[in-house]
Formats: sequence, C-alpha cells, structure tokens
Amino acid sequence: MGTVTQWKQLLLSALESNSHLKHSPYFQFATIGCNGRPSNRSVVFRGFEENSDRIQINTDCRTRKIEELKHCPFAEQREKSWFASSLKSRLQYLGPNPGLPCLSEQSLNEFFLDPSSGPVATFCLLVLDPDQVDYLNLKSNQRTVSTLSRCANGEMCWNSEMINP
Repeated sequence: MGTVTQWKQLLLSALESNSHLKHSPYFQFATIGCNGRPSNRSVVFRGFEENSDRIQINTDCRTRKIEELKHCPFAEQREKSWFASSLKSRLQYLGPNPGLPCLSEQSLNEFFLDPSSGPVATFCLLVLDPDQVDYLNLKSNQRTVSTLSRCANGEMCWNSEMINP
C-alpha cells in the first residue's frame, strides 16, 4: 500500500500530538473468550508492519489472548520487533506466567538476558490486519469509520465516512 490511508494518518497524528503522555501508545484489544464472552485488555501499539496497514503488538505467548486467537498463525518480523524493544521490556518475557497469582516478590532484576540474544520462546509478535477502523476524536467531536472493500478495479481499498459520534 503506497499511500497512507485516512485512518492511519488520523492514528499517527493522534499518537504524535499525545506523545508527551506515557499512556498514548496503549489501546484496548478485545477478543472472544472460550466461554463466548468478550475479553478486553490493554496492549501497546508497536507500529505498523512495513508498507502496510497491519498493526503490530508484542505479547507473551502464555497470555489468554493467544489462546483466544489460535487462528492467527502469523509471526512475521518477530526478531526485528524483539530487538526494537527495550531490555527491560524483553526481561518481562522471562518472568512468571502472566495472569496467574503472584507467588513471590521476584523482581525482573533477578533474571539475566544477553542483550544480543534473539527472541525467547514466550515472545510473540501479534499482527492485526484490520478491515474496519472506527476512529473517534472526543476533542473535536468527530467520528470516522473506514472500511476495507473491493473497488471497481478489483483491488482492495479503504473508504472513509464521517458519522455521528
């Protein structure tokens, strides 16, 4: 995709204008749990896969979201994402299983990780390939829905529409 889509530009602009806020790259990611009910959690936006609209998220493969996304077999650019993360972020993948009760006061400082070694087995790169993006800006009270569909020439293209917030 050579051009930057409208929703991607809105997202990048929002991230840039809020970069002074530590929580600006966090967003909510929902899946459907094994019980058929929604499951929501915060994840960190790690950027876009090169030359695409695919959203990258780093996660621990032991988390529940991976169980809920078993149909997602992609692992592209895993090593590149691993080395783009800080050493402190990488150390989190050596700790106890996420989502389980804390059994000790074990600190991440107790783990050793060679900074030049590649991704550990628990590191997972999740790549989302959106087909619809609903962008709401509460400051300007504007909402845009962008949908990926087949154009007249047979190629896939994004169509955006302003809707009521």
